[in-house]
Amino acid sequence: MSDTPRGLLIAAPRSGSGKTTVTLAVLAALRRRGKAVRAIKSGPDYIDPAFHAAATGRPGLNLDSWAMPPALLDHLAALAGEGAQIVIGEGAMGLFDGVAVEKGRTGAGADVAARLGLPVLLVLDVSGQSQTAAAVLRGFIGHDPAVRIAGVVLNKLGSERHERMIREAVAPLGVPVLGTVPRAADIVLPERHLGLVQAGETDDLPARLAALADLAEAHLDLDGIIAAAAPLQAGTGEGAALLPPPGQRIALAQDAAFGFVYAHMLAGWRGQGAEIVPFSPLADEAPDVSCDALWLPGGYPELHAGQLAAAERFRAGVHAFAAAGKPVHGECGGYMALGAGLVDAEGVRHAMLGLLELETSFAKRRMNLGYRQARLIAPSPLGLEGAWVRGHEFHYATVLSRGEDQPLADLSDAEGRPLGPAGSRRGSVTGSFFHAIARG
Repeated sequence: MSDTPRGLLIAAPRSGSGKTTVTLAVLAALRRRGKAVRAIKSGPDYIDPAFHAAATGRPGLNLDSWAMPPALLDHLAALAGEGAQIVIGEGAMGLFDGVAVEKGRTGAGADVAARLGLPVLLVLDVSGQSQTAAAVLRGFIGHDPAVRIAGVVLNKLGSERHERMIREAVAPLGVPVLGTVPRAADIVLPERHLGLVQAGETDDLPARLAALADLAEAHLDLDGIIAAAAPLQAGTGEGAALLPPPGQRIALAQDAAFGFVYAHMLAGWRGQGAEIVPFSPLADEAPDVSCDALWLPGGYPELHAGQLAAAERFRAGVHAFAAAGKPVHGECGGYMALGAGLVDAEGVRHAMLGLLELETSFAKRRMNLGYRQARLIAPSPLGLEGAWVRGHEFHYATVLSRGEDQPLADLSDAEGRPLGPAGSRRGSVTGSFFHAIARG
């Protein structure tokens, strides 16, 4: 095995082009061939990395050029490459889609490709077009000299004639066609309102991954894709921007209701000497009393609100934790669970933990999405008073009331526009819809 792993980024002109299907197919096929493969996801995403982990047998990892400083990107890329022969990245939205900030810090997959020297395998959804695909590809080839398009996958082909017409049109561009996937071969993974259904809830996931590996062998040039990968240009970097652990022994809620926690966060906490002790609120488990901090991640509490409301041991354990003055923090779904009540999509209110006065509702859904910069108003498990934290927000809940609790942070968007105070804090209990990624 080479000391320097090779890598590439699978990207597309827009969401819905099939890059997740192609990524999982490549990962599953390479693993089946005995390759030591690791996956990274560009941007703030909890769900795709869990599928990546299932396909590769190794934890998924997020790299985000807006939320993470360059040194942290290098540090995490080097971590991804440890013990790997090939690192496959998956972009988000379109390859060059990001926010209007300094070059290299936009959050676009192109930033990650440029910094790490990852050639791009471009997935084109060619349904509804033929030779025009060559014009799209030409635009991607010349758009940014720091980003090299090393190959293209033609997805959702309608016929042999359709494929021949596109191949003839793209041939003069000198970019190899490394895959031709017919429309009928597309394998759809189950979805819900935040994206794909979580990997742990997809009962037939091994069979789906096996089918995706078959798809790759049948319709992708895997040898060509491996050859297109280039040595990963990750410096040693450093992890100084990683968030500090909220305690030395951290009780971490982990189940279908609370599954959204970043692998780099857990690795960073462990790297700073913390121990993580998982427990399941849905199984009515209480946090370990020997822990000195409690973390409730995001997830789907709205789908399990009745079960959570009836979990008496969980409720008593968290209340005892807070009564002892130990820090308790909730992100997004965890924040809602710490609140007084949650109204589900059918309009039924369920009593939550009641450690904060927050009331939320899914009866009238409203999408809240975007990068966030947070300046902490008071000390919390996220950091000291005045500290800056970068992250993102993505939820459909409506806030009915925050009650009399004090806010946790002053928020601004990715371009620095103020969004006002957000989150809640009462005693040692804090929470917000904001998902933290790294120190600002």
